[in-house]
Amino acid sequence: MYVREEASASITIEKSRFIAFVNYCKDEAQYKEYLSSVRRKYYDASHVCSAMIAGNTRRSSDDGEPGGTAGVPILNVLEKRGLDHTCALVVRYFGGIKLGAGGLIRAYGSAVSEALKNSVLIEEAILPKYRLTLPYDLSSRIDWYLENNTTLLNREYGEEVTYLFASDDPDIVKNIQEYTRGIAPVLIGEEIIEKVV
Repeated sequence: MYVREEASASITIEKSRFIAFVNYCKDEAQYKEYLSSVRRKYYDASHVCSAMIAGNTRRSSDDGEPGGTAGVPILNVLEKRGLDHTCALVVRYFGGIKLGAGGLIRAYGSAVSEALKNSVLIEEAILPKYRLTLPYDLSSRIDWYLENNTTLLNREYGEEVTYLFASDDPDIVKNIQEYTRGIAPVLIGEEIIEKVV
């Protein structure tokens, strides 16, 4: 699961402002580039703490906060949500009141959690992919079913109508045969489908 695009949230704790960003990042290079752009934009911030997960790569940075009070809590939120290919950055403007280690851990984790509430999360699934070719007189019967019970990938009109769709329903072949007077779809491979969580 990963974040589709950048999302943010801002919280204030004891006069310190925490602005959190979450974003898709395919690898460490993209994470570093994104971190640099946020640091340039918020050049006057006290800290820009961060973490990322991309496959087996995990990184975190406290950016001057006491060790383990910023980057690790940010990373923990990403891990607990089961995210991959995602980075989170928290910009802190110090408000003059020290929060202590526990307060910082809660603040950085809370800021990222709030940003995730504002994000669109995507989950990828690998589904069986099928082809179904029908005469026109049967296509109207199956159109509604495919649109509402599968991930319809393509519909082509030639001498007959050909559908490409993906579905993990174990009864899909049987159900389609009922709608099409016995014509069965052909399994042709797999398709990676993105679903909004």
